[in-house]
Amino acid sequence: MQNPPEPAAAVAGFEPARLDAFMRRELRGLRGPMQLERIGGGQSNPTFFLSYDNRRMVLRKKPAGAVLPSAHAVDREYRVMRALADSALPVPSMVLYCDAADVVGTPFYVMERIEGRIFPTHALPGVAPAERRALYLAMAETMATLHGLDWAALGLDGFGKRGAFFERQLRRWERQWALSRTGENPDLDALLRWLADNLPEDDETTLVHGDFKIGNLMFHPSEPRVIGVLDWELSTLGHPLADVAFNTVAWRTLPTEYDGIRGLELAALGIPSEAEYLRHYYHAAGRDSEAQPFHWAFAFMRWAVIFEGIAARSLAGTAVADNASEIGALAAAMARRGLEAIDEPMPAI
Repeated sequence: MQNPPEPAAAVAGFEPARLDAFMRRELRGLRGPMQLERIGGGQSNPTFFLSYDNRRMVLRKKPAGAVLPSAHAVDREYRVMRALADSALPVPSMVLYCDAADVVGTPFYVMERIEGRIFPTHALPGVAPAERRALYLAMAETMATLHGLDWAALGLDGFGKRGAFFERQLRRWERQWALSRTGENPDLDALLRWLADNLPEDDETTLVHGDFKIGNLMFHPSEPRVIGVLDWELSTLGHPLADVAFNTVAWRTLPTEYDGIRGLELAALGIPSEAEYLRHYYHAAGRDSEAQPFHWAFAFMRWAVIFEGIAARSLAGTAVADNASEIGALAAAMARRGLEAIDEPMPAI
């Protein structure tokens, strides 16, 4: 005998009837019963398909329970995607934002649902090598488009501070590490010390995504082009090379290290080398300066702190994914990769 399906409230973590009543008040003309489906297995903001007979949407909410300061900022996600609505960068259309906690327990926003392909792993299984290559190059071009946007003209002045990006970010991630520390990670401590002693002097400000990776992009259903950039909770005004290094850590990590592609037969798969991928981005962005070891060390430090935060939330019982404790254990591996990046030769461009 099969077990009965879980009640909707158990799946959602809140009472769906309150959400349904709210949506019908805010959006006139919704027809049919509300359907709510939890999606994604990530460690971020809980996300749901929110559907009626005549409208298909997506809801993202702040997690329940205690979270680190400035984390899970759904209000910032909503603001930046609303600002990007008429830009050259594709994003879903925003529907509404609610900062009250009495509807789903935490602030949330709703956006229109776009139909396309999301690839949860960097190897892009089931894709022919030629298309796999085209998808990767489209990712590089989309990142270049992002960094070329006139953020002030888009109304994003004040979305972050200009200049001294790495100095400010380093202080932020040091605080996050102090707040989420559940054990010792000497490599992370060493990495943070090295970064503090080697801050770059260049100052450049663009809109940065903060989590720009292939799993946060939606591709056209049949064409190798990006139709939606998703998951903007870490976005701010900052240095574009922070995005570039974060985006390319997969080339420097093993498949067992949070889905890296290091050690795979990239040419056979159709995946460009890190050097070719970077070259494609630099050309599309019109850049002369290139990412340096500092930028990858910084990216790996962020990953390490993020995983430490997941481990802390797992112990507190507020982690989003079921394997949060397992993923939290990756913090040590990422810190080691960060130290490795300091001395690793730059790929030939």
